[in-house]
Amino acid sequence: MFSDIIVIGGGAAGLMAAYSAARTLAEEGCGATVTLLEKMPRSGRKIMITGKGRCNFTNVKDWNSFSSHIQTNPGFVKPAFFNFTPEDSLSFFEKAGVEVVVERGERAFPASHHASDIVDALVRLCLGAGVKIVNGVEAQAVEVIPNGFRIGGDYSCRKLIIATGGLSYPSTGSTGDGYRFASDAGHSITPLFPSLTALVPKGYKIIEGETPLHHIDRSLPLSELGKALCGIQLKNVGVQLMVGDTAAQSEFGDVDFTDGGLEGPVGFQISRKAVKSIINGSRVSVVLDLKSGVPLEEITARVKELWQEIDRDPRSRHLHEKEKCRVLLGKLMPWDLIPAFRQMNPGITTLERRGRTDTKLWVNLGTIAKALKQWRFDIEGYVGYERAVVTAGGVSTAELIAKTLESRKAPGLYICGELLDVDADTGGYNLHLAFATGRLAGQSAAKSLKI
Repeated sequence: MFSDIIVIGGGAAGLMAAYSAARTLAEEGCGATVTLLEKMPRSGRKIMITGKGRCNFTNVKDWNSFSSHIQTNPGFVKPAFFNFTPEDSLSFFEKAGVEVVVERGERAFPASHHASDIVDALVRLCLGAGVKIVNGVEAQAVEVIPNGFRIGGDYSCRKLIIATGGLSYPSTGSTGDGYRFASDAGHSITPLFPSLTALVPKGYKIIEGETPLHHIDRSLPLSELGKALCGIQLKNVGVQLMVGDTAAQSEFGDVDFTDGGLEGPVGFQISRKAVKSIINGSRVSVVLDLKSGVPLEEITARVKELWQEIDRDPRSRHLHEKEKCRVLLGKLMPWDLIPAFRQMNPGITTLERRGRTDTKLWVNLGTIAKALKQWRFDIEGYVGYERAVVTAGGVSTAELIAKTLESRKAPGLYICGELLDVDADTGGYNLHLAFATGRLAGQSAAKSLKI
């Protein structure tokens, strides 16, 4: 089957690319055809799980603020950003019948908080613009031929857009096919690794046999420590990423402990540098400051003050030191955090043996204060692509034209979305870049048919 433009991949970038190509052709008065090939039974599978199913589809920041959240090659996507800004995204989906809402952190969602609204709007727009969507068809190979491209043995086109996504969440169809297609067309692929993923503290999972070098599967069972931490959410804490003995990144915000490990907005934010450092063979640890903004001296004084209050309280008269220590910790942190805190900071108490049967438990108030400010988690590994939000690395941007996303290696080929060596923080940035690069690739491919 021949189509003037073929888009491989029906995710965020692919759906936007197909619609934008068809819309541009119509505006140009060109009767060329656009076909979208998607190997899954339905398009937009990964969109459906973004933002925990709520679909944080953009972040309403200006370029200076937005670009500070792009980890690699921000300058390359600047033309795509200004071609389709966050304000354009809000307007685009509102005109498509999706009511939108902007929440804390300037993150935009469909007002329904149903990701399906975004997917349905994109599919509806594609079909309305005349895009032929073919689901359940997996592209096996891409071949450059005279005046175009051949996809497998069944499809050919003049212009080809590859938008297959990265390696993250392979259950949605993102299995890295696009990297192979781009490589076959002559492109270089910068090293790939999972980003925005869970970091696994040492002792968090039950790992039999040799300790894995990097990847720790999310399905592995939790240890007693993991069970003690799993489900706890910490708000407004300081987080420092240590690579070796050097502070590599400092953040402030929310951290979640899940069945995967250390996650949450700030956990994801430090994961990129952490994973890359682990892959490069460095020791990595995360230090939590539960009392961020309060100096150690002040916390130490407060701990001692609370201990004196507990000691004077008549209700403490019959309590052992261990029980009084628990009461103290309960005044300093959420109750459900205490078991893990005590397990990971055994130095907060000291057992003195005075004789064969006589022992005395000492509560080390200074050690408690220091642990509140410097709770260290040595990182054993990370959850891989099975639950990583994005893939870092990808098709080298030096081999693409930023203003069109056309290949310098194979003219007529356009690459967009997660395949690019561009990744960003969590918060709507990655999805917006998928839409923006998809839109630019689709428009550019359509306009090139007129040349």
